[in-house]
Amino acid sequence: MRNLIFVAFVEPVAECGVFPRTEWPLHVTLVRFDVDSPAGADPAERVAGLAEPPALAALGTQLSVGEDAGFGRNGSVPVSLVHPQPNLQTLHEQLVTAVEGLRGKVLTPAHTRSGYRPHVSHHGDKRLNPGDAVVLDRIALVDMAPDGDRTVRRILKMWTRAEAEA
Repeated sequence: MRNLIFVAFVEPVAECGVFPRTEWPLHVTLVRFDVDSPAGADPAERVAGLAEPPALAALGTQLSVGEDAGFGRNGSVPVSLVHPQPNLQTLHEQLVTAVEGLRGKVLTPAHTRSGYRPHVSHHGDKRLNPGDAVVLDRIALVDMAPDGDRTVRRILKMWTRAEAEA
């Protein structure tokens, strides 16, 4: 079973980078999921192939940051909400469809499709502020436990606006 996530990074990050789970770059979560690893097939490659057209289409989308909120148990995770945006919602829904097409299990089904609330979690002093503008220019597929190591994250595939415009 592979634990993967699609995100839109809102700060610079190295393509195919590895970082500790405690030092996530700021990002908008698009969909987090588990998918089986059948013999002879890499589910990450398959889902990345399905995700590429919607990811490329969404690059360049302008987002606006709204008010702060608390997510998670008892609202203990501080986040900056992202104002609803049709292209972002479409991207989210298309990625959920791609995951479901591979019989992946979305880990937060209540927070998908019409329940999707895009946000950027605060990480210590790193955060976005109400009124900030963000452009979707880095969408990535990230392995949440590369080689079984849950202490790090690895970017498996990243689509960039510069790449899409070339």
